Amino acid sequence: MVEHAQEALFRPVRAGNAFEETVERLMQSIRLGVVAPGERLPSERDLATRLGVSRVTVREAIRSLQENHYVESRRGRYGGTFVREVLPKSAPGKEFGDLHDVLTLRRVLETGAAETAAGRSLGPAERRGLRARLEEASTSALVEYRRKDSRLHLAIAEATGSAALTAAVAESRMRANELLDHIPLLEPNLAHSNAQHERIIASILDGDPAAARRAMAEHLDGTASLLRGFLV
Repeated sequence: MVEHAQEALFRPVRAGNAFEETVERLMQSIRLGVVAPGERLPSERDLATRLGVSRVTVREAIRSLQENHYVESRRGRYGGTFVREVLPKSAPGKEFGDLHDVLTLRRVLETGAAETAAGRSLGPAERRGLRARLEEASTSALVEYRRKDSRLHLAIAEATGSAALTAAVAESRMRANELLDHIPLLEPNLAHSNAQHERIIASILDGDPAAARRAMAEHLDGTASLLRGFLV
């Protein structure tokens, strides 16, 4: 039974968000008890083969979970990476049942915003504003990252020229941030997000709606993977 569950969870991930989906799969195996507290995760080599990712990606994912007290490394003949006996708890009384609703609305609004912004003829001030928000997010301190990231996403909505869409994205982002505040900031994910932001803004400024939509969808999928991994 456990072997079948591991086969179901540790299946190949998609290439676009390899780190985020690896974290999601590892967290699912822990939260569902497929790898129980005190038990050892499969080896890095085995996980890399099963998930179809590099051992570097597996190592970064495990390090992120270790830093957030979900797993621990043990040395010696019977060493490896083990699920901690006591796991971090979610905020008391917090319900995450509306996660699917939040993620679905966000995906519809923000992929559409990126596509629409890319289809407009943006003026010099709008182009400078997008570049400025991108730079602020890329260089922000960890403690300010979510705020600067939110501002960049709102700037993309503003670039559509629709006040109603901007308001809808702002409301959607507020709901998403309430959930994001309950998961850790993982540095490999932030580096990946910054690279994705660059592709999104480049596609908008190049006037390529299809590429902008694809880039935003991939970016949002990465965040969704982390939210599902830590909260579901």
